[in-house]
Amino acid sequence: MDRSLRVGRLATFVYFTLCGFILGMWIVHIPTIEQRVGISHAVLGWLLLLLGGGAFAGMQLIGPLSDRFGARKAVPVSSVLSCAALVLPGLATNPWTLGAALFALGCTTGCLDVAMNAHAVQVERGYGRPVMSAFHAMFSIGGVFAALVGAFTLGRDWSPAVTLAAMALLSLVVTLATMPALMSPEAAPAGAGAEGDAGPKSARRPVSRRIWIMAALALMLMLSEGVAGDWSALHLKDVLGASPSAAAFAYGAFATAMTVGRLLADRVAARFGPVAILRYGSGAAAAGLVLAALSPTIPVALVGWTVFGIGLSGTIPQLFSAAGHIDPAAAGTNVSRVAGLGYIGILAGPAVIGPMTHFMPLNLTFFLPVAFCVIASLTAPILTSGSGSGSVRTTEGTGEEPAPQKV
Repeated sequence: MDRSLRVGRLATFVYFTLCGFILGMWIVHIPTIEQRVGISHAVLGWLLLLLGGGAFAGMQLIGPLSDRFGARKAVPVSSVLSCAALVLPGLATNPWTLGAALFALGCTTGCLDVAMNAHAVQVERGYGRPVMSAFHAMFSIGGVFAALVGAFTLGRDWSPAVTLAAMALLSLVVTLATMPALMSPEAAPAGAGAEGDAGPKSARRPVSRRIWIMAALALMLMLSEGVAGDWSALHLKDVLGASPSAAAFAYGAFATAMTVGRLLADRVAARFGPVAILRYGSGAAAAGLVLAALSPTIPVALVGWTVFGIGLSGTIPQLFSAAGHIDPAAAGTNVSRVAGLGYIGILAGPAVIGPMTHFMPLNLTFFLPVAFCVIASLTAPILTSGSGSGSVRTTEGTGEEPAPQKV
């Protein structure tokens, strides 16, 4: 196997971890910055929409640029800008400056998100087998690192400005040190069999329909994922009467299951294919959330949230991977469409579930994401429909080596 491919994979791990770390550093400082700026929870909620809006805008901006100039250039530029934007929330002194800081942070991390996924598709194409899910697991691990750093610095009363500036500088050093390891576009194989490689423009129309269907599925599944982050702890506390400390285990169980599942999903996808991951993973997620919603006890509910996390863990990486492989020349643009609409799903979670609680108990609102998971399970063949597979060729268990790379 070409050394540049192995090193490129390690570099992709680093950038996924960095992206999770940068966002995590903002998250752990939310209470401190909210108090320092002097805003209410309601105002903070509105400002967080700027973070999401910036991320969506950044994703749509970087996709075509990544295709034009290559992920090798788009990833480090996006990462440097993300490092710079991380400093800004710590310097905010009023709602206006905090809103601008959050928009900048969202825009730059949105750029990094799409660029690093486009590079991940390039690496996966080189390996000839699924490797995407493990990258997404590193994003979660980056958030864990941020939580540990935040616990250390906040416990010693470091100001957000000092901490965020120090971590931005550290992230910048890592960005620049890792940059040479990124793969050049010509280092990956041409992606034989991928749709959109050749042919008249009319042949690309089915590709567009597939991309938007995948984007819609990403919206549904990421909204479902957001439900766990926004409502799992409240479910245990308000519906099952758990203490605040016990209720926190609901999201902890879900997040742990997501991370472990993503570390294992690549091998499962290599053996059984991406359609199986999406079909049975979404089905398991639906079953787990039904179990949590109808559970009469806290332990059973925790099992439900765990199954929900395991089921969802590999689904989004399969959508990103398939979108990137449909047309290697437009991998960044296609990933930006799927990721962008998926991000809207995360933002829509609180807006959709919250109003529903005025008409029904919280646990019954979970049947909306259950329905979304069932839809994803039923439409899983979209990943490999059409004239091309839109996915990498599997070599797991065959004794074959990935095709040699041209450098």
